[in-house]
Amino acid sequence: MGSGIAQVFAMAGFETIVYDLQTAAIERAEAAIEKNLSKAVQIGKLDESGKAAAQQRLTYTTEFSDLKADFIIEAILEKLDLKIDLFTRLAAQNTDSCIFATNTSSIPITQIAAGVPNPERVVGVHFFNPAHIMKLVEIISGAQTSDEVANTCHALIKQIGKTPVMAKDAPGFIVNRVARHFYVEGLKTLEEGVADHEQIDILMENIGFKMGPFRLMDLIGVDTNFSVTSSMFALFHQDSKFRPSRIQQQKVDAGHHGRKSGRGFYRYDSGQK
Repeated sequence: MGSGIAQVFAMAGFETIVYDLQTAAIERAEAAIEKNLSKAVQIGKLDESGKAAAQQRLTYTTEFSDLKADFIIEAILEKLDLKIDLFTRLAAQNTDSCIFATNTSSIPITQIAAGVPNPERVVGVHFFNPAHIMKLVEIISGAQTSDEVANTCHALIKQIGKTPVMAKDAPGFIVNRVARHFYVEGLKTLEEGVADHEQIDILMENIGFKMGPFRLMDLIGVDTNFSVTSSMFALFHQDSKFRPSRIQQQKVDAGHHGRKSGRGFYRYDSGQK
């Protein structure tokens, strides 16, 4: 998600810093952006000069001290303590007016902001995967998010060619709350032995969905999807309709996280199902 978001901002004319703790992750991000930009040129969405300009606006780093900006968006693990720690550390080296945006899928913005200096500048800016293609972006205001910050983000998202929608700080916001059952019911169908994962995907794709639930979980990340479901299950006080799947838990425990690990519900290393 982070590399896709960075690509979109660079293509829209913004000087953009891409940061990760690991050099290997930075190298993967640079390679992914290069691949996406090249494909955009190939299909006529971008010319070579536009590609070169976007690449020149991108800086890749593993140095935390480099992270000084007007707008910072995180796309790290879906863990509340990690997000609070990240923004707190960023606050120490940025101005009070720097906007801190979180790409969280389900963690309440209010909870994140409560542990961060100047919580009024913390806002949800939730992209959808793949971020460089999907148009919709949710702008979520926590209890302390200022109207000015939310409106600034709304305008910014329009500026990069996306479609922003304002949302309240409710569990799962809008899209993940509604879409959660696409995954949960697919997993329940699999658990009950009604059909295997490939059959379920084929059926859903044949009625008009671009991807079935299992292909989409592999794309998003099985671990990320499981984390979001678990978070929503807790936030809705263990409402059974959000119950995480034992099959998905097993996939996470085995390290089968989807495309990024080479194996999820499908294999990507050898082409086998």
